[in-house]
Amino acid sequence: MTGGADRMPAAAVRVRLPVGRPRTRPAAVAGDKACSSRAHLRKHRIKAVIPEKKDQAAKRRKKGSRGGRPVTHDADLYRDRNTVERAINKMKD
Repeated sequence: MTGGADRMPAAAVRVRLPVGRPRTRPAAVAGDKACSSRAHLRKHRIKAVIPEKKDQAAKRRKKGSRGGRPVTHDADLYRDRNTVERAINKMKD
């Protein structure tokens, strides 16, 4: 018994695949307002689809020009995250 290896073409045997898991990063990470840690994502150039908390936004605005740039998030991607989350909750029930 050879397990079907005798039927495999010789060219396919010579193909080498990389070993280990692929090293890819997501283009964007969606989360809710509780995960407001964006420093790691920013460091790795990953887009955060997390809206800013109201108290954090108020504090930033209170500082004026020293408060930094407002956090941007893609509302459409955030809406998709909510849809996926609701679908997963339906599967749990």
